[in-house]
Amino acid sequence: MSTETATTSGSSELIWFKSSYSGGEGGECVEVATTPSTTHVRDSKKPGAAQLTVAPESWTVFVSFATDC
Repeated sequence: MSTETATTSGSSELIWFKSSYSGGEGGECVEVATTPSTTHVRDSKKPGAAQLTVAPESWTVFVSFATDC
């Protein structure tokens, strides 16, 4: 798993995590950053573009669903 620290407008410093399953050249995965009250998801190919922000509970439900598929 790789990490990147970035500051986004309207939020404090976020530490982004990318799966170790992502290709070596990057740009093939989503990245996730968490805070106690939010989970942020962005496209690794466009880290400066819009990001999805959800409650941690919603992210947990999504990951559980995706793992079961």
